[in-house]
Amino acid sequence: MTPTPGTPPTGPGRPRRPGRRLGAAAVTALLLAAVPAGAAVSADAATPKSATGPQGQKLTVSATTGLDPAGAKIRVTGEGYGTTSGIYVALCKDNGANRVPSPCLGGADMSGGSKNSQWIVPKGDPYEGELALPFGPGGTFDVEIEIRSQGDGLDCADVPCSVVTRADHRASGDRTQDVRIPVTFAGREPGEPGGEGVDVPAGTVSYKPVAVFTSAGKPLDLLLHPDSKKLYVGADNIPDTADTDERGLYVLNPEDGKAESRITDAPGSTGALRASAAARISGPLPGDGVVYNYPLRGVGSAKAGDTAATGVWLAGSTITDIAPGTAPGTVLVAQGAKLSEIERATGTATRSLTLPGGTQFAADHARGAVWFSDFASGKLHRVDLASFAVTASFDLPGTDSIAGFTEVDPASGAVWVGVNRSVLVFDATGKPVKTLVGKDLARDAAFDAAGGRAFVAWQDGGDLSDPANDNNGTLTVYDSTDFTPAAKDLSLPGNQTQLGAASLAVEPGGATVFVTSPAEGKITRLTRQVSPLVTQAPADRSVRAGEEVALTARAEGTPEPSVRWQVSTDGSQTWRELDGATEPVLTFTAKSAQDGYRYRAEFRNDVGTTRTAPVTLTVTEATGGDTGGGNGGSGDTTTGGAATGGDGSTGGDSDGDGSDGGTSTGTSGSSGGSGSSAGSTGSTVGGGSVGGNTGAGTTSGGSLAATGITVISVTLLAAALLGGGLLIHRRARRRTSGLA
Repeated sequence: MTPTPGTPPTGPGRPRRPGRRLGAAAVTALLLAAVPAGAAVSADAATPKSATGPQGQKLTVSATTGLDPAGAKIRVTGEGYGTTSGIYVALCKDNGANRVPSPCLGGADMSGGSKNSQWIVPKGDPYEGELALPFGPGGTFDVEIEIRSQGDGLDCADVPCSVVTRADHRASGDRTQDVRIPVTFAGREPGEPGGEGVDVPAGTVSYKPVAVFTSAGKPLDLLLHPDSKKLYVGADNIPDTADTDERGLYVLNPEDGKAESRITDAPGSTGALRASAAARISGPLPGDGVVYNYPLRGVGSAKAGDTAATGVWLAGSTITDIAPGTAPGTVLVAQGAKLSEIERATGTATRSLTLPGGTQFAADHARGAVWFSDFASGKLHRVDLASFAVTASFDLPGTDSIAGFTEVDPASGAVWVGVNRSVLVFDATGKPVKTLVGKDLARDAAFDAAGGRAFVAWQDGGDLSDPANDNNGTLTVYDSTDFTPAAKDLSLPGNQTQLGAASLAVEPGGATVFVTSPAEGKITRLTRQVSPLVTQAPADRSVRAGEEVALTARAEGTPEPSVRWQVSTDGSQTWRELDGATEPVLTFTAKSAQDGYRYRAEFRNDVGTTRTAPVTLTVTEATGGDTGGGNGGSGDTTTGGAATGGDGSTGGDSDGDGSDGGTSTGTSGSSGGSGSSAGSTGSTVGGGSVGGNTGAGTTSGGSLAATGITVISVTLLAAALLGGGLLIHRRARRRTSGLA
């Protein structure tokens, strides 16, 4: 791998051939080879595009759209570059005007062996010939590089990319050599959905804290009821509030966190009601209400409006986990390593099983299994719900540390086990499929089955004497199929384990998430946000002057994004917003001066900014009758057309001599006259117009490489190049002035 731009050479590379110079004969040969006989160059992926730099430099790239993501060779030419400093030519992330293009594919070619970038230096530079190519006359160069959509820290599917020139490592802060031409690869074409994310990739999902609820004591467990939509909170007392006992089961409005109901009392060991915390919520009751465990061995149920819970007190040891049973009116209960199914009405165990060890489990009723975690022995046991027997055991690596959670993804049956700073994922058969590593302690997981997302709450250890702790937790979101991140990580300040484990509740669809922080006595309500994702984008347009233009762009995001249209008059080097252009459809009447302008829509919301790929507007004259003849005509030098009429033999030319208007040498006439065969075809060099027998000219747009040559047959191309001589270069220089 070659070093990145900005890193000085570490040693000489292999010798390479002397740099090429751009003589007229060489340019002629290259162009003849590039254009098949009788072929026309159209505005497609193979059409070159040019851009102008801050010091008048002209950069041209042979192909910019539809590039093969696996690798494409492109020709890059330039003229007007300074002869006092070196440049790199490479594919880089486009960070915008006056910001260094970086990172770049393949780094900078400072070894002489890279094909991804080129190093070009002034003649006489110490690195000329061995590591770098020299500039040709007038600060010109002509090189070939190989680019691909992804590599070396660059992914052009996620970020805008451009073929650029930039100052080499000896003047890395110099932005005067920055010239950028946007490129796209197949599958990410201009006009396709998606867009180019500016600060984050288009469609980036994140979660934003929008409310904090402190109305439910020290929250221990959560359940968002699927029918009533109420938020049930199992809570304990907050030690710092000695004058208030906050224990109980709370029913909150999930929008504002206000307590609609609180159940504080439940039957104790004698059957008498007593104040009790709600330690673990088993599951919902039909319509409303929940089944829950209250310390030490209580199993109760209650719903909004109840004054006390109904319940039973079990014999044996403390309940360590609870889940719905296999039949209505039953629950599965772990009392240490003992797993039982009991009747909620009587507390009678209908069946029991003592496992080798463990304290917590997850029930998968859809697949008839219970997954029982034995953290002390590093084992995960599968219990068959039909036979109530252990059918398999699996290793839990790394479980000699802090135990976290055991949960089952209802969509796939995958088992997620939190252990220390990792989450171990097993498929429905017990096969390990993924280990997710976090920076904090894995404490709970919840699933959005419809959206295919898994949410994990990680808590800081809370011991600030440990350098690994910072008192802040984290919420992560994963695709539950391939386990890739499905949202940006969210920091949870102050969420640490010293006073209890965090728990999660996820609204179906994943739009809202609730996460507890027992140490702070609060529940944070989070809402999903999505950066703008382009759903409809404009495409290149070709119109005649005076015609109506309508460009359409639409995007989706949360919150709903706003749109502003922007225009570039200098080949995407700089952009400005169009006044009042804040609707999805931009309409205006095309003018000749707008030929070559580029347009894009920029969508913004709280999450980020996304832009459509730039599209080019090509504007041709409505009629060509005024451009020939003795009276002359009118044009617009910014569009490559003739500014004034000529003598009829050659068509109009901004200098008045007709030499730029075409290659014809026919007889003159006051109304355009009859041109030679070259003139009568309306072929052009540099974008001028050629008068025909009727005085009507034909204008051709587009260019090939850095010469400004338009659609023409091989025979006429050779005649134009060899007969035009220095006029070719003079015309090309005039056209680089661009649009004002």
